[in-house]
Formats: sequence, C-alpha cells, structure tokens
Amino acid sequence: MRILLAEDDSVLADGLTRSLRQSGYAIDCVRNGQEADTALSTQEFDLLILDLGLPKLSGLEVLRRLRARGSLLPVLILTAADSIEQRVNGLDLGADDYMAKPFALSELEARVRALTRRGAGGGATTIKHGPLSYDQVGRSAYINEQMLDLSARELGLLEILLARTGRLVSKEQLVDHLCEWGEEVSNNAIEVYVHRLRKKIEVGGVRIVTVRGLGYCLEKYSEAARAAADSGSASK
Repeated sequence: MRILLAEDDSVLADGLTRSLRQSGYAIDCVRNGQEADTALSTQEFDLLILDLGLPKLSGLEVLRRLRARGSLLPVLILTAADSIEQRVNGLDLGADDYMAKPFALSELEARVRALTRRGAGGGATTIKHGPLSYDQVGRSAYINEQMLDLSARELGLLEILLARTGRLVSKEQLVDHLCEWGEEVSNNAIEVYVHRLRKKIEVGGVRIVTVRGLGYCLEKYSEAARAAADSGSASK
C-alpha cells in the first residue's frame, strides 16, 4: 500500500514515516499543501494522511480539490485537539476519518489498516487464490496454510498482483505503487522482486506470467491448475 503523508511538523512526520515503513507501507511525505496537491494530481496512492494546518495551501483546500477531481481516495485527517470545527469541515468535504493530536501510533496504524482495507473494497480481509491466501490486515501470506517469509516489497508486489488477478500490470505501475515518490528504482530491481516472489509462491502452483516488454500478470488459478494438470498428463 502506498500512502501520502502531508504533515509540516518534521518531528511528527519523521516518526510517522518510520513507523509506517516498518509496518510495510510505502510512504511519501510532503510538508505543505501545494506539494500535497501536486502529488495527488500526478501520482497514485492508496491513502492520504492529511494535516489540516498545512502552509501554502490548507489541508481543507487540498481535500476540496481532491474530491472535486472525483477521487475516492481514503483520507485520514489530523487536527489539533481543540479544532472541532475543522474536523466537522473536513468530514463534510469528504474525509473518511480523523484523529486529534496527540495520538498513539498504535491507534493511527489501526485506522490506517481499516481505511486501506475499505479502499480495497472492504468486506473480507483475506484474499484467496488457489492454495495462496493473503491476510490484508495482518499483511501475511500463506501457501497451504504455511506462512511465507516475504519482505515488505514482496508483500506489496503480491498485493498489487492479487488486486489485478488475470490482468497485466506494467513495471511502471509497480514502481508507482511500491516506491516512495521521487525514489529511483530500476526495472532490474522490479525484476528481482518478481523473481523472488515467484520462487516463493510457485511451489503451490500459483503462477506469475511475464509478458515480455510489457509487465506481469498473476494467472487466474483455474488456468494455472489446468495447465499443471495438462503438463502432468502429457508427461505420463
């Protein structure tokens, strides 16, 4: 999951960034409203954590512009403890949740998990794909109920592919979702992440197909199972 954090308090922003990255999220941090609006206009994110007291462009204006573009991006607003009017205005403009400062990091992370799950479609928190299951809340993956040892980048890659099962995902889309804004990541690095993930999940018959020059596709399991069965019959 890729999160945009718009917070001008450097101490709070650094603390939130470290904490959320340790939980496996890709975090882009901007320090004023103008940078937030630019990032939201040009990049794709799964969640916006928005401080309402931003310089250059207020958080409320950033939110107003976001919704005016028709975006349904989940938004968690951060406000001062006594700014009830700001909270009401933020919710009226389309924010999904709010937290008053100061707050516990554990509570914020719980809110983030709930909002990103809602943004992914809500409902069931476990995605099943043949023998593979992925717990969106716990961010853990299993093959035949055996937990897989996956890095944060591999988990992020698996999330993207599962959300688009049977559809092509380009390397550019993977870079957008896996990497922080402005981070330089080569196509070779993406190939390495795919190779590592493939080795760990294909033992269960789950296949990542490479479409040369275009990207990758997580094959629908029924197709993968049928191909495996055909291969087994042919070898007899």
